[in-house]
Formats: sequence, C-alpha cells, structure tokens
Amino acid sequence: MSTASRDAPQSHPPGSTDNWPPCGADADFAGDRLGAAACRFGGRAKFHNAVRRWRRRAAESHSGHSRLASSAARHTASRRWLLAVIFAACIGGGQAAAGALVEFPNLAGQEPVRLFGYLARPDAGLSALTGGSSGNAAPYPAVVVLHGCGGVSSHSAAIADRLGGWGYVALTVDTLGRRGMEHGCSSTFQDQAFDAYAALRYLATLSTVDPARVALLGQSMGGAAALYAIDRDSAAQYFSEGFRAAIAYYPGCAGAPAPTMTAPVLILIGGAEEWKGAEFCERLKAGARPNSAQINLVVYPGVHHAFDVTELQPGRNSVGRWLEYDESAARDAEAKTRVFLAYHLAGPPSPPQARPR
Repeated sequence: MSTASRDAPQSHPPGSTDNWPPCGADADFAGDRLGAAACRFGGRAKFHNAVRRWRRRAAESHSGHSRLASSAARHTASRRWLLAVIFAACIGGGQAAAGALVEFPNLAGQEPVRLFGYLARPDAGLSALTGGSSGNAAPYPAVVVLHGCGGVSSHSAAIADRLGGWGYVALTVDTLGRRGMEHGCSSTFQDQAFDAYAALRYLATLSTVDPARVALLGQSMGGAAALYAIDRDSAAQYFSEGFRAAIAYYPGCAGAPAPTMTAPVLILIGGAEEWKGAEFCERLKAGARPNSAQINLVVYPGVHHAFDVTELQPGRNSVGRWLEYDESAARDAEAKTRVFLAYHLAGPPSPPQARPR
C-alpha cells in the first residue's frame, strides 16, 4: 500500500449523495452507510425514490400535528424510515426475512424518552434461515449490540442477524437517532453505556429472552461503552441488574486506570490501532483490581481499526487514522466471540420470574 493512498482524503460528507463512493467501495462506514444501502437496495435511483416516498409518508403521518413540531421530532420520523431502508438493504432488497425495527423505553428520567433498535431472534427472520442448530431454546440468551461513532449501519444489523443465527436474541441499539445526531465520537459512549441498560431492561420484558443470560457487544465507540457499562466504578454502580459477559472490538481503553469489571470481558484489537492503541488495553488489563472479573485481551499484530468491516478493502483514512479489513483477524475474532458467548451464556434458562412492565 503506498503512502499516497493512505494519506489521500477519502471521506464523504455525512448523508451526502453527491459524493457517494462506487458500489462496493467504502460502504457501511460512518457517513457512507446510506450509499452502501443504496447499492444493496438495487441502485441509487431506486433508493432515492424509496426514501422520497417514505419521507413523504412520515411527513403525512405528522400532518395533523401542530405546525410548531420540533425539528428533533421531524428528524426522528425521517431517521426511522432511513433505518428501515438500511436494514432492508442489508439483506438485499427488502425481503421480509430480516429482524424487526423496535422502539423501547429509555431509562426513567433520561432523554430521549424512547430509543430505536433492530431486534433479531433465533426463531424468526434471517437468523432462522441462516442459523444452524445452536442448542438454545426459548427463553433464549441475548446480546445487546452497540455501534461505533458513525452510527447504525447494515454492518450493525448483520452482527445482530449473525448472533441470531447462533441462537441468541440480539438487539442493536441506535444511540444517535433519537438524539438527532449523525456522528458521536466524543462523550457519546457514556450515553451508549446507559442505553445498554435500557436495552437490557427492554429485553427482560420479552418472553423469548432469559434476562439472567444477557451479554454486551460493542465495536469502536460501542466497545468503549461496553467497558464503561460493566465497570463497577462507572455505569454499573447505578444498576442492580447486569450483563453476564462483555465483548469489545477495537475499543478506546483509556478509561479507568484500575477498573473493577462486573463481568468477564473479551477485548479484540489490532496491534496497528491508531485511535487508542492496544497498549492502552494492555494497561487496562494490567491495572484491573483484584476483585475484577477476568479481562481477556487479544492483540492482532499489524492489524488496523475496524478490521472486521469487509467493505474496508482496500483500507481508507478517517479523520487521519487508518481503517482496514483483515480477513484473518476478522475470522479469528468471530470464532473467539462465538466461543466466549457460548461459554458465558450457557446453561439452562433461569427460573420464570415476574416480567417488568
């Protein structure tokens, strides 16, 4: 790879349609996720027509409301339709085989009042079609999935569908949509950590989920959020319920210097990571308190950020840092993730309990 190719700016304005890359290029990452959806939906013209129709329907559905409706509310309606397009596109053109878009309550007293998510189940949709015999039966163990700072993408939905195929109910949470944000790479990971607990409480209301067997999986910003969520000195201190295990793909590990993890953690990161490098994760592991749950760290030499995003081949610059898919690391990380979840979420369903309302 030449230095020139690494240094050349390759980003596109968030949500822009004028500068979308060709189909199969930088799809699914940050602002290019709508371009990727268009490619999978059957072309940009068809995608544009669908978006126009759905935006018009969203506007019509609010036509009886007050003209003083907030811009945040309008953004939310548009966001919901766009999420529907992305999730339909990730399985190639809107077949009725995907999971479901869901809306669920946020934590009491928190804004926004409700959150969006994408729910995949082992016994329904794409997960049921692609999954083998997982050995799980309802009520199923579950996994909450947290996206990176570029927001929800078809990559996020595909992770949920894959987990569903492994025998888990999987809920990908959209932290940005209800907050009217396109990107969130600053302190948004803290909002994500609390959103994860809102998702945990929502899953506990579903008869198909065993609330005692729920894990957390995050990537990039979502990985940092996962670590923050289960640290007893961070978000975990505010909740009586908790996660059984957590997995963090290429997270920023520059958090608490002496964490006390409330559940076993698996961290998967590249040795050539240019955000918060692998050395920060090594310090996090070394500095864990004696009463912390185990922190398992896997470092892939020479591997970059977002190494499991297949569309990032060849790699690209993003805000001065390199992102690139690595097949070997991606396959190994997926295998380790599957084993880790199977080990920590194994066991018979917990005894029936009264479900929260």
